[in-house]
Amino acid sequence: MASLTYELTLAGLAVGSAAALTGIGLVVTYRATGVLNLAHGAVAMICAYVLRQLVVVEGWPLPLGALVTLLVVAPGVGVVLDRAVFRPLAHRGANPAQALVASIGVFVLLVGTAVLLWGPGARDDVPVLLGDDPWAQLGAVVALACLVGAVTRWTRFGRELRAVIDNRPLAVLSGIDADRVAAAGWAFGSFTAGLTGVLLAPYVRLDPYGMPLLVLEVVAVAVIARMRSLPVAVVAALAIGVAQAQLTRLHPEGWAGPLLQAVGANLFVVALLVSALVLPGIGGKGRDALPPPVRSEPLPGGVWLVVGVLFLLPLGFAGPDLHTAIQVPALSVILLSLVVVAGRGGQIALGQAAYAGLGALFTALLAAGGVPTLAALGLAVPLVAAVGLLTGWPAIRRHGLALALVTLATGVAVSRFVLTQPYATAGVSLGRPAGFTDDRAFYALELLVLAGCLALVAALRRGRTGRALAALRDHEPGAEAAGVAVPGLKLLAFVLGAALAALGGGLLGMGLRAFDPEAYDPVRGLLWFAAVLVLGADSLLTPLAAAALLTTLDAGSHAGAAAAALGLLAALTARVPPLTALLPRARPGGRGRRGRGRPPTPDDVVPPAGTVSVHPRSGADGAAPPAGGPAPPVPGRAGGPGGRPRPAGGRTRPRAAGPATAPALPGGTPAPRLRADAVTLTYPGGVTALDGVTLALAPSRVTALVGPNGAGKSTLFDCLAGTLRPRRGSITLDGTDITGRSAHARTRLGIARTFQRLAVFPSLTVEENVRLGEEQGHVRRDPAAVERSLRLLGLAGPVRHETAADLPTGTLRRVELARALAGQPHTLLLDEPAAGLDAAETAALARILAALAADGLTVLVVEHDPDLVAGIAHTVHIMEGGRIVS
Repeated sequence: MASLTYELTLAGLAVGSAAALTGIGLVVTYRATGVLNLAHGAVAMICAYVLRQLVVVEGWPLPLGALVTLLVVAPGVGVVLDRAVFRPLAHRGANPAQALVASIGVFVLLVGTAVLLWGPGARDDVPVLLGDDPWAQLGAVVALACLVGAVTRWTRFGRELRAVIDNRPLAVLSGIDADRVAAAGWAFGSFTAGLTGVLLAPYVRLDPYGMPLLVLEVVAVAVIARMRSLPVAVVAALAIGVAQAQLTRLHPEGWAGPLLQAVGANLFVVALLVSALVLPGIGGKGRDALPPPVRSEPLPGGVWLVVGVLFLLPLGFAGPDLHTAIQVPALSVILLSLVVVAGRGGQIALGQAAYAGLGALFTALLAAGGVPTLAALGLAVPLVAAVGLLTGWPAIRRHGLALALVTLATGVAVSRFVLTQPYATAGVSLGRPAGFTDDRAFYALELLVLAGCLALVAALRRGRTGRALAALRDHEPGAEAAGVAVPGLKLLAFVLGAALAALGGGLLGMGLRAFDPEAYDPVRGLLWFAAVLVLGADSLLTPLAAAALLTTLDAGSHAGAAAAALGLLAALTARVPPLTALLPRARPGGRGRRGRGRPPTPDDVVPPAGTVSVHPRSGADGAAPPAGGPAPPVPGRAGGPGGRPRPAGGRTRPRAAGPATAPALPGGTPAPRLRADAVTLTYPGGVTALDGVTLALAPSRVTALVGPNGAGKSTLFDCLAGTLRPRRGSITLDGTDITGRSAHARTRLGIARTFQRLAVFPSLTVEENVRLGEEQGHVRRDPAAVERSLRLLGLAGPVRHETAADLPTGTLRRVELARALAGQPHTLLLDEPAAGLDAAETAALARILAALAADGLTVLVVEHDPDLVAGIAHTVHIMEGGRIVS
């Protein structure tokens, strides 16, 4: 027994050493560049193939081949990736999601290249570099980790590396060549990938798909190390490797025995799934979602006519064997799920292949149980949707890189523990439905299903839910502030995506008349994701074109050509626009037209006489306004000549600052609606941003918060809006504690906000931006509110049909304010609303805010412009050091 334990420990150390090398390379690359390199396993595979080519095929001596592979080829690959792919991304200011997409593109490119050069089969004649002694591998890993630690701690390059990690812009200003540091990081990361590949290749299956996925699984050790600590990564790798080896001695019995054995043999997958779900996410909430589409105008009908004819051609001109053609509609349905999740929702979803595989498996199992095949498919879809609900629920609060890891871990786990396990798939077969056994009949059935799915997704994209999904993709905090229930919407996208993937997976299995786990491999899922991103994730044409491209190229003699081409385009994602954006676009109703009509001017902001009120005096049936809404407007209130609202004193922009110039408020002081009582908030690290702040906001009053940067103004603002939750104290609305309410829930309670940095949705038109506020806001189902808001802010002209991208800052400020007002809030929180506006636009904004306060709104303004504050504020509070001092 002791001998067995020792032998298993040695085996575990060998596996753990290779995993530790991967962790070291990923951590160094991430710390030097900020990129989570999912292509690490593909680089390892390429280096293993190169060593085999040099030694086995070309006859080089092993030491020479190893030196060339590890010291020339591997670092060279890293330098090429830096110069050609990731340095241009960094210079363009790309967000982490775009860098992640580029790394997926590199992964797919290298896999496709390996298939083209060496074929898809496995190789078992790879030379052994360090022999079978695990202590030699462990010694190499420990020596490498110590070397990296010493270089980082005691050399000039290490100091530069730490400076770039802490603050790259400041490091550049200090004279550090951040590009040189990043290139060194990529070279070293690729070196460790190459070393991992040549060490692992003799003991695992060396093929273009198996090794990259195996290395991808051990990303878990870098995630456990929070992409920072090399010792933690090494210890975690060795511990998991030894534990996995020791678990092989267990042979549990019973129905759960095979599953437990699969878990024990794939402990790195379990570690990846648990670490991705439990540990704090890598990246953060902000600029880490997929970018919005370049253009959002619909395709002309002629393009769809051509596509329809092309899809119908196999029915009329092909022979009786449609083996290749029948795969295209099924794969199109699978890829359509990515249009929903990634294209419209902006979420990085890397696990769709798992849902497709489950759809095929459940269909086969139900059909084997006596359920008719079509009915089995109909039952499998909601079953997989339920799986999507279970797997999506813990993932919906993740963002960017963390979400990508969760979806990737889910896909790998389903593949390892279900789709490739004999206990689940042994003897499973899948046939076609009765009456559709012929290729032509089944192809026609697939086309009908595909047409229905396209119509469903098209309706989703046009409707209220589609606008909310686009807002989620374009600016998640802004969508939440507009009233969008972000977690629920993400979950809806994941569930619908899982259902579509399951439907397509079931059709694909039926078309092939077999359940093939390799058709739903996680690597294939990465290829699908890259294809959709390259062609245009938000276009309905994309799944059709991508499916035809993937199926046609892979069916030819050049296997891997599709992966190589799509991977190259995905790797260059920052410089190559989506291919569907190059197609001609329809322009119905002026949507998306640029440069047509007179551009809006600041004078357009001033509402005409009789349109000061944003809120109706009564409901559509003459009833009173909804409870909790603002007081009815008073004619002439705060109005100047012609009924135009203006600040007190008749000035459009006061010259002096101070409360003395604030407009007078008729009558007594009304009771406050929104209150902050003794609010305290401390950030991690012990920095106290708010220290017992108490603030009361009353209707028909404009309250201003002023003070130096870092005084806590924006933090208090975010606590009131629900973006942050205070550690102590409470936020109340009309006496009800709302401290635990989310930002979107507060919006629906009537508290609207704007952002210091613009929070508009660039892929939506101006009118759609405003309509989203009406659909998700405090008082919904009042379409007239959209028109009132557009007219009040001078957006009712041709500009209403313009997409928000590329509009000037002044116009976008008005769009954001109009969206907030369209939900008919009673409280309006404005975070530096005049930022980026010129004098005329600021004066027009002052007139609007004075009118809103006169209309009964509660207004809080955080602003640095003393003239604007002096012209509109009834009460001015000064903050310093997290406290209100006056």
